[in-house]
Amino acid sequence: MADGGAEQQTPEQQRPEHVNRSELSGPADLVQARDVYGGVHFHSGNPQPADPPPRQLPGDVRGFVNRVKELRALDRLLGDEVVDATLVVVTGTAGVGKTALALRWAHAVRHRFPDGQLYANLRGYDPGQPSQPEQVLDRFLRALGVPASAIPADLEDRETLYRSRLADRRVLVVLDNAATVRQVRPLLPGTGSCLVIVTSRSMLSGLVSRDGGRRLTLRMLAEEDAVTLLHDVTAEYRTGDDAVELAELARLCARLPLALRIAAERAASRPFMPLSELIQDLRDESALWDALTAEDGEEADAVRSVFAWSYRALNTSAARLFRLLGLHPGPDLGAPAAAALAGSPVSQVRQPLDALVGAHLLEQSAPGRYQLHDLLRAYAVDQVKHLESGEDRQAALRRVLTWYLHAADAALARTLPFSRTMPLAPPTEVTPLSFATAEEADAWFTAEQDNLVAATRTAAEAALPRIAWHLSVLLRSVFMHRNAFDAWFTTARIGLAAARSLNDRRAEAEALESLGKAHFQARQLTEAAEQHHAALAIRRDIGDEHGTAVSINALGLLALRHRRLTDALAHFGESLDIFTRRDDQRWRALLLSNLAETRYELGDLADAVTLLDQALAVQRDIDDRGQEGNSLFFLSMTLRELGRTDDALTAIERALAIAERGSPVWLAHWLVEYARVQRAVGRPAEALEATHRAATIQRRLGDRSREAMAWDGAGEAYRELGQPDQAIAFHLRAAAVHRQLGDDWQLALTLDHLAAALIDVGRAEEARRSWSEAVALLSSFPDPRAERLRRRVESVLGESAG
Repeated sequence: MADGGAEQQTPEQQRPEHVNRSELSGPADLVQARDVYGGVHFHSGNPQPADPPPRQLPGDVRGFVNRVKELRALDRLLGDEVVDATLVVVTGTAGVGKTALALRWAHAVRHRFPDGQLYANLRGYDPGQPSQPEQVLDRFLRALGVPASAIPADLEDRETLYRSRLADRRVLVVLDNAATVRQVRPLLPGTGSCLVIVTSRSMLSGLVSRDGGRRLTLRMLAEEDAVTLLHDVTAEYRTGDDAVELAELARLCARLPLALRIAAERAASRPFMPLSELIQDLRDESALWDALTAEDGEEADAVRSVFAWSYRALNTSAARLFRLLGLHPGPDLGAPAAAALAGSPVSQVRQPLDALVGAHLLEQSAPGRYQLHDLLRAYAVDQVKHLESGEDRQAALRRVLTWYLHAADAALARTLPFSRTMPLAPPTEVTPLSFATAEEADAWFTAEQDNLVAATRTAAEAALPRIAWHLSVLLRSVFMHRNAFDAWFTTARIGLAAARSLNDRRAEAEALESLGKAHFQARQLTEAAEQHHAALAIRRDIGDEHGTAVSINALGLLALRHRRLTDALAHFGESLDIFTRRDDQRWRALLLSNLAETRYELGDLADAVTLLDQALAVQRDIDDRGQEGNSLFFLSMTLRELGRTDDALTAIERALAIAERGSPVWLAHWLVEYARVQRAVGRPAEALEATHRAATIQRRLGDRSREAMAWDGAGEAYRELGQPDQAIAFHLRAAAVHRQLGDDWQLALTLDHLAAALIDVGRAEEARRSWSEAVALLSSFPDPRAERLRRRVESVLGESAG
């Protein structure tokens, strides 16, 4: 859970009488169980992910003309059996069709790369922020099946992991619109089995000289091909156009595919206007641009001329919307965001959007989603600066950023209603979205994540710091439940800077709390403590009693994670006193549950049950389903350890019923306790099935610690099924993760389980080493539970020595 809930130990269980057989089919992290009820299968995926190969290529380009020579040159790079080149750099002027060529060829050869195709638009020439290598690597690693929490924060470490995942795989990587070598080099796989296609307006000479890339320079279309493209687009709408005039139109477009498609669409939309008149209009526009610009060359002038020629033909509403789109902060947008920019109802922007798509000035990238080519975005930015006043531009920007803020608030209200920490005044200039279901709201967050990060950054840059820090705080809970650490850290830091620019100390504390939670969830506990202490100091200084109690609870969770249980009790008790005095029922119940967890860890089981009964009464009364499930989870653990296994089973089944309708985060964690209860009642096969499901979900969520706990539980189930070899495999895998994460408590528990399984197969010396390491680890924990476990292990070691 976000506010509480630490990983728990599994008590030793007795082995059942019946035995099911299975085989070890691979290394320690790949085990398959056969003839276990339900046909449970584990595929733990190292290095192979459980997810299907990525298929990220955008759709093929319509109206593609010729380029036969270039396509054949690319084909020659792929021999019958081997790839003759692993890096191809397609260069050429803006609008020449580099992306179209790369995608046409990528679709034609993708069958040669069965392990997947990765695609990223590096946005090297967008007016906004270009894509950073670390952001692209985050997306690629997720697509390759790497859990979110296993993605390193450091760029170099991400590069290493990326290349490890691609080793010996056949993957096609398309890196579109690169501006610099620095953008590309970290994304090169480093293996001869993969192929990378880069498109760029720059020569990127370093990729050729240092990285062994092959350069393919794309020239303007031949006149015959340019005329063919014009004819193909206009043929259904116009007849009798003279070939000479089509050639003249192609020349005015500098024979660049982007300009040719826009010009052809303009001609097609005016079927009865003689082509000579259209050509004269474009000549006049070209003359204007010739007078205004002289530095960029013929192709750039031609493109701008065609843009202006098509733009001036738009009706007033479409033209205004086009230039306002240049203000949008993110890479794509939907109709409601466009309406916010325009200050109009959604119903009034659909026709202008259709007109822009029809004129090839806007691309519809998916149902209801639109994006601008980087050249067109730059042109829109130029137009909005010249034709809209600074006041009107700021108003449009404020509207769309306000819309994103309130849309995010509405989505959060549907998905995580208790996570809304600050009320927003109703907006006056925009109509926020509404969401019928939590699933619909969650899908919106997925589609808009990049835009929400960009909106937060843009708000700060546009002197709208209040929107920036509000957005960052709203997004905290979203990114927390997604393990979206890059986006979370980025927005939290922007929010912190925005709050400080306002000298708003309450806002500063909120931002510090967000950073603290991000560090805590990323297992950067030293940094988490620094941020939470800083937030607490501010909240005490300004007299924010609620915030003070929240920060003290966060310090309690840190103490619980470090297994400083006395400190945890003190923090939770102090926080509970504040919330009780304030009559905050939701937080009071949450603190009762956190105290109960701590009492459980101390072995005070009766006290834990009493606290949980109190928490559950409040949580049911206020309908806080998530925290009710968490309390039921803790109650199950406590009742199970008291020997009340039937009551424990009832509690955990009620928790799972909440999770099934609520959150996969809850479900995956609580399934491990369900498995413990199943083993306690003598049903290890059902326990194995539960741990399998838990591990599968945790891998998708990216929580490596809890995935390892599920593996450890699977090992316990296998041992009770009389299959110690499989148990050893899973315990070894779990121990490796706990060791890597520095979780000494969970590592000690797993080593104890591993030693027991090793004894079962007669590997006594290895068992002694595991138990000895467990004793050393447990010695650092002074609490009663740890001491009891340490004494038991020491006794076993003493007996084996005798």
